[in-house]
Amino acid sequence: MPESDIIPWSDGSWTHAPAHLAPGDDHLDVTAAEGSDAWRHTAYGFVHDTEHALLAPLAVGEAMDVSFRAPWDGQFDQAGVFVRIDDEHWIKAGVEYADDHLGLGAVVTDIRSDWSVGHVDDWHGSEITVRVSRWPDAVIVRARADDGEWRLVRVAPFDGEATASAGPFLAGPTRSGLVVRFTRWTRSAADVALH
Repeated sequence: MPESDIIPWSDGSWTHAPAHLAPGDDHLDVTAAEGSDAWRHTAYGFVHDTEHALLAPLAVGEAMDVSFRAPWDGQFDQAGVFVRIDDEHWIKAGVEYADDHLGLGAVVTDIRSDWSVGHVDDWHGSEITVRVSRWPDAVIVRARADDGEWRLVRVAPFDGEATASAGPFLAGPTRSGLVVRFTRWTRSAADVALH
């Protein structure tokens, strides 16, 4: 992967303030508010626009990596990277605990949301890193556990002409008390190849 620059937590702006923040020397502990989530319409019939995303600019040709740990024990607990143009055009990519499984996936929203996910139960207890690379017409999502191999998660269409921002996110749709420890936030050059 290309060389990266650390993004200070103070450089980002929250889409919705979390319940609690506890910065440390090399991490940021964030507590989600109960009922926080991001979703638009599809299958469930509702719109949730209450996620906690700490966002900084993401230009075409750039990538962002976010690393984190979480307990993964509450239904729909989720964390990863959020990429946002506006309320109706965004991507959330990362890990979500649902139906007793840890899932790696992405929700791509263009007015309506979709969801792709696959089980990664062996990632429990790991430091997880999600990487998004912005291309002129797409966002490429990759992820890994600890120092493992990168997995391609998603190739999603994304408007290269639009101003976008990205960064760490979390949500606790069904409970209070989800604490995610974000350990790293960096910016680098975007990946140049899919394979």
